[in-house]
Amino acid sequence: MSVQEIADKMRSRVASAGFEHSVKFDTGSDGVIVIDGATVSNTDAPTDCTVKLSLDDLDSLIAGDLNPTMAFMSGKIKVEGDMTVAMALSQLLG
Repeated sequence: MSVQEIADKMRSRVASAGFEHSVKFDTGSDGVIVIDGATVSNTDAPTDCTVKLSLDDLDSLIAGDLNPTMAFMSGKIKVEGDMTVAMALSQLLG
């Protein structure tokens, strides 16, 4: 799945989640997904928190096949910035 397809999939979840932070999913050369409140885009922007991971891992995370805590502990996910924002992502991923 491409970054654009994942972003499209996230839009409906984000719109109804009441998420009040900004976070960037950075998949390196595959691109970024920036969530700012109820807005989802593929345009890079400064955010409260950046989550770095591979495109495959992001796809698995969104599908619910990758446990975020285990992925973080094993180094598949790297978090920069506000860790509380990363922890609040569960409301979008659940």
